[in-house]
Amino acid sequence: QVQLVESGGGSVQTGGSLRLSCTASGRTFSRYVMGWFRQAPGKEREFVTSITWSGFTAYAESVKGRFTISRDNGKNMLYLQMNSLKPQDTAVYYCAARQSGTTQYEYWGQGTQVTVSS
Repeated sequence: QVQLVESGGGSVQTGGSLRLSCTASGRTFSRYVMGWFRQAPGKEREFVTSITWSGFTAYAESVKGRFTISRDNGKNMLYLQMNSLKPQDTAVYYCAARQSGTTQYEYWGQGTQVTVSS
């Protein structure tokens, strides 16, 4: 089992920045591919970004150049730096983990709200 707890959400104005954190506990954190997803009201949950144990990253087109994912395997921490935020970034953001070589994310946090006002 892996337990994930997000923090760092809040409310900002357009163009502002926020940094989300995800604390992981349980099995060896470094073995997992970590990701951030988000779900806006009335919409399906969508992929935002992911990072492998070695630091290989992937981003949704909508956040490329604005968001940066990072991880600290020694501290079991995952981060999402969000810059140049837009109202369409408003959503609940979830931290998730999957085993390397698989496609399904097995473990999810409870989510943290990000609200961007115009």
